[in-house]
Amino acid sequence: MSKKTSARILIIEDDPDGRRSVAEAMEEAGYAVTTAATGETGIRLFQEQPFDAVLSDIRLPDIDGQKVQERLKAINAEVPVLLMTAYGTVASAVSALKAGAYDYILKPLNLTDIQSKVAHAIENRRLRSQVSSLKKALYGRTIIAVSPGMVELLRQVKTVAATQATVLILGESGVGKELIARALHDGSARADGPFVAVNCGAFSESLLESELFGHEKGAFTGAINRHEGAFERARGGTLFLDEIGIAPPAVQTRLLRVLEEREIMRVGGTQMIPTDVRVISASNRNLDDLVAERIFRHDLLYRLQVVTLSVPPLRERQEDIRPLADFFIADACNLHGRHIDQIEDGFYKVLERHPWSGNVRELKNAVESAVIMATASRLTAASLNLEQPGERAPAGIVILPQTTLAEIERQALLQSLERHTGSRNLAAEELGLSTRTIQRKIKEYDLPF
Repeated sequence: MSKKTSARILIIEDDPDGRRSVAEAMEEAGYAVTTAATGETGIRLFQEQPFDAVLSDIRLPDIDGQKVQERLKAINAEVPVLLMTAYGTVASAVSALKAGAYDYILKPLNLTDIQSKVAHAIENRRLRSQVSSLKKALYGRTIIAVSPGMVELLRQVKTVAATQATVLILGESGVGKELIARALHDGSARADGPFVAVNCGAFSESLLESELFGHEKGAFTGAINRHEGAFERARGGTLFLDEIGIAPPAVQTRLLRVLEEREIMRVGGTQMIPTDVRVISASNRNLDDLVAERIFRHDLLYRLQVVTLSVPPLRERQEDIRPLADFFIADACNLHGRHIDQIEDGFYKVLERHPWSGNVRELKNAVESAVIMATASRLTAASLNLEQPGERAPAGIVILPQTTLAEIERQALLQSLERHTGSRNLAAEELGLSTRTIQRKIKEYDLPF
């Protein structure tokens, strides 16, 4: 039994039997169907009525189907056009796809296959339209939200952005916490001011203090000039403190004072300097747990989490995977000068089955790699190089006689970084270390990351 939809299909086919069979297949799938026997008639109908997809034969009595496609695209480039032909060649297929056809279907027609291709074309257009609307709505930021969890998060972002509240963003590594922070900034009264981001795990304790609060000339060896810290550079804007959970105790103490007193003192300084910033922080660990472990100050946590926003992991946002992949494909094509005409459904299905421990960041890397390595203008399941859970047993560390503890540590760190494609955050989580320690060990052991 067909499922009724509101989608409308235009079929341009001069053969009466072929036109009737395709129309019946589309109606069986629940679509409202309009037919035309010539290219010019199809173009006129397309101008007069809205359609969600077009199926057109290539050989028509008046004008070539590819010319029809070009004229339809000039009227509305968003509507997918699928071309049908009994005289298909590789060259003609490539030519049609390069000209903007959504798909190229050979006769004799498999009506079930056509139903599937049209359904995918319409869904793809719907998602692209929804993504475009959400992007425009959220201050121009590319935050893709189709899943209920992300749609609700963006609703919260819009509400909180207009306030001066201090915000804590929680979420696993790679979910896009900084993107949310930037959206909060862009939607605030401080949008014209600077947005300054500091990763608290990327600096040693002394350097982090200098990066946040600045230092005076001569404050320490190498301090040859006065340096304005992030609090000063973000004046009138927003300061984003990423990985706040691993900030050293001394830095936590100074941060608490700044939030309470709204003033800072540079390292080596003697004068208090007023601050005017909105602080947004982020953590991939539960700060309540860190407070319980006495790693994080409870009074600082109270100051940071006036409002808490949680970004769901990608495995809980299945509806976002296809539109995210489409966005990353387009972005990779622009960046690397590649051209992708078609994406097979199997490509998306592989993405949807993957667990994505590295979240959106891992998805972006996987899609970008597929685009770069593609040998044709089509992406298929085989274009992806993803390991599914259980496909590979974890590599062991070989301990030979006289192996030093340092070498064991080096091997453990190297293997963890290789498993997570160089992600310091994921390696830190796996090994139970801070990102700052991972950075230091990479340099200490001269690892290729």
